[in-house]
Amino acid sequence: MGKARTFIAVDLDEERLKSELRDFQDKLLSIGADVKLVAPVNIHITLRFLGEIEEDAVQKVIDLMKELTFQPFDLELRGVGAFPSISHMNVIWVAMKKGEEELNRIVETIDPGLQRMGIPKDRKGFNPHITVARVRTGRNKQQTARLLEDLSDKDFGSMRVEQIRLKKSILTPGGPVYSTLFEVKAGNSVRC
Repeated sequence: MGKARTFIAVDLDEERLKSELRDFQDKLLSIGADVKLVAPVNIHITLRFLGEIEEDAVQKVIDLMKELTFQPFDLELRGVGAFPSISHMNVIWVAMKKGEEELNRIVETIDPGLQRMGIPKDRKGFNPHITVARVRTGRNKQQTARLLEDLSDKDFGSMRVEQIRLKKSILTPGGPVYSTLFEVKAGNSVRC
């Protein structure tokens, strides 16, 4: 039995949102920011990164997710920023204006079961965001900071969250390749 690099996420399935995020990524490139963009197909909200776990643990996570129930809810994306800060950028992200409470509730529901399985709580805590780029160097840092400040209240649109997915990540030289291992639909679970 091998290990799988896994995480629990909300995929962005709304085309208008993806288009708005691509436009933002294009703006980053146009000002000469030295960034590695997240491929549009890979853009998601990570609820919980699980790391490399054994295949039998993957099944336990699926069993845990089968118990998860939630109602469909709206997610609104508004504003941008950087971790750890705009003056020391490592990751450029898009923020949530609506839907954070529901995402937090899902994470709080799943976390105790994950901890019982030996997957430690995220020491940084859950901070809902969408990573759109990783900063490689400080090239054109001031222009990048100015762009982030200009877009600090930009409305990217909204989407309805109707499923939470357990994803597998395979790291390749061309970037990560994600696949869905299990999906929980709003209202009730879907068995694999």
